[in-house]
Amino acid sequence: MSYNSKNYMQQGAEKWVIGGALEVLPGATVTGLPTAAYQADSVATTIEGLVTDFNALLAKLKASGLMADE
Repeated sequence: MSYNSKNYMQQGAEKWVIGGALEVLPGATVTGLPTAAYQADSVATTIEGLVTDFNALLAKLKASGLMADE
């Protein structure tokens, strides 16, 4: 009898393959992921100011690798 798992460690323990669901429970930690620079809450009072704050957020996400660049 054999069993095929959707979630498994490849031979050599260099890579985990998650083909099913990955549930991260409260209190768990994940290390090694990129983080974005701090973005202060917007205090914009105009649409132009809000656009500037939003574009700053997008730039930080792209610089950190959390969002793909064009």
